[in-house]
Amino acid sequence: MDTMENLRLFDLLHNLLKMPLKEDALGAKENGQWRKYGTKEYIECVNNLSYAFIDLGITPGDKIGLISNNRPEWNFIDYACLQTGSINTPLYPTIAEHDLKHVIGDADIKYFFVSDEAAYKKVKECSAGSSVKEIFCIDPVKGIRSVHELMEIGKSKPQEKQLEDIKASIKPGDLATIIYTSGTTGNPKGVMLSHTNFISNVEGTKNLCPFKQDWRALSFLPLNHVYERMLSYLYISRGMSVYYAQSIDTIASDLKEVKPQMFVTVPRLLEKVYDKIVSTGSNLTGIKKIMFFWALNLGLKYKQHGENGWFYEKQLKLANKLVFVKWREALGGNIIGIVSGGSALQPRLARVFHAAQIKVLEGYGLTETSPVISVNNYEDKNIKIGTVGPIIYNVKVKFGEDGEILAKGPNIMLGYYKQPELTAEAIDKDGWFHTGDIGVLEDGRFLKITDRKKEMFKTSGGKYITPQITENKLKESHFIEQAMVIGENEKFPAAYIVPNFAYLKEWCAKHKIDFKSNEEVIKIKEVCDRVMREVEIANNNLAQYEKIKKIELLPKEWSIEGGEMTPKLSLKRKVIMEENKKAYDKIYKEN
Repeated sequence: MDTMENLRLFDLLHNLLKMPLKEDALGAKENGQWRKYGTKEYIECVNNLSYAFIDLGITPGDKIGLISNNRPEWNFIDYACLQTGSINTPLYPTIAEHDLKHVIGDADIKYFFVSDEAAYKKVKECSAGSSVKEIFCIDPVKGIRSVHELMEIGKSKPQEKQLEDIKASIKPGDLATIIYTSGTTGNPKGVMLSHTNFISNVEGTKNLCPFKQDWRALSFLPLNHVYERMLSYLYISRGMSVYYAQSIDTIASDLKEVKPQMFVTVPRLLEKVYDKIVSTGSNLTGIKKIMFFWALNLGLKYKQHGENGWFYEKQLKLANKLVFVKWREALGGNIIGIVSGGSALQPRLARVFHAAQIKVLEGYGLTETSPVISVNNYEDKNIKIGTVGPIIYNVKVKFGEDGEILAKGPNIMLGYYKQPELTAEAIDKDGWFHTGDIGVLEDGRFLKITDRKKEMFKTSGGKYITPQITENKLKESHFIEQAMVIGENEKFPAAYIVPNFAYLKEWCAKHKIDFKSNEEVIKIKEVCDRVMREVEIANNNLAQYEKIKKIELLPKEWSIEGGEMTPKLSLKRKVIMEENKKAYDKIYKEN
């Protein structure tokens, strides 16, 4: 096999032919059945599409737009772009129209691929009068040429010599993709990543798990995001099969059918999995319920390396046999590792999953770092719960005077597209990328993120508050679904809290509290007092100046659709502040 540093991303695809051929290199549900693509068919689809690209007059450097859910065709388009030298510019299906117009103009997109008719209409409207020559659809839509039609054209007009010449001209350091980051403010920025950027990350994470060629991965985080995309290159480099979940809502059933060895996720989804497990346990009765909560409480006390002593380990063994085995079955029964990234994972979730022999490997990185800077690896000596793991071997990290994490290595982006000033701001003259995150090294090797530089704020007393740590503490409560700490330039910190309404409903029923709506229940004094008691529990672990003095309960969960969260489920703090001015005034202006 080629040495990694000389590879281009499309070499990973063609290297599959040097491994045992598979019937299920890729899989996705079509009309209720799993449609599997074998190794050879996968490569043929990509080559045929590449020939069609050449026939269309697509040349190296042309930008190709892509808006689609995760599916095999996403890969066909991606690899066809990569091996024809055209630049895949993928976007979220949920992208706002003004952002879409900006990207089409900024990147000068020549052709666009979309998944369905709704996306077609959106792109058609936003690309009027632009550089876009044609929009192709993946699903069959009347009057619109499909990706599968293009593949047929390519099949009938193979341009093997021309394709091989183009591939030979592509160097590892060449631009491979432009990923527009969904900024919480301003226009999206185009992050330029090369083949080397991604390949170095594939190489740096090769020991993440004890990968085997007969492993299956379930994929459901958006492929247009750098995180799932790099992992998909990692899977193919290891010869693994990749199956696509139908949607976020079908993950539970897809896990049971695919029985994967691994998947990647964000903490928000793990929180929902955990809440669902706890809610299932709450509905048990008698001895089963007692056993469930005995095991759960044991799991929450989990410490690594047998630190709790032999008696605890003996009990844990029993809990795994009687209770946690069902958790593993719910995830398909074969899970070796779950990788978590995108935002901070609550340490208690990591503890309880590790106790249940489900290794959640938390990692850290940014689009600009392709993305991994550090990650906990499968081996116990390379995991430290509460940290984002050891720095990967081909990346260097140092800390600025204010504790900011600076990174350097072959994974650092080429720069922001058409934005040299912003690039110079992000990457200093010595090549160090400034992450905007604050962190420390624990035990000399495990990176711990303590906060976002931009999200830290000062109270009027001049004390710095790091909101994420407190928010994660608050979310440990069954009563609290979401939380946002506020108080910049104010005398004390406070919090907006979205209760866990399903749990609250049960609690109100037990306490004979009647209400007709979320708006009504959050105004009931007993409810507010009960949630405040949970806040006081979190306050016990905080310094005096960090303690939450007041809260306001909000009636609606924050979401991507509502505009309060980014597609990777981070809070859009400015939007939430704007939406809740009355609640803010109630905390700080009244009394």
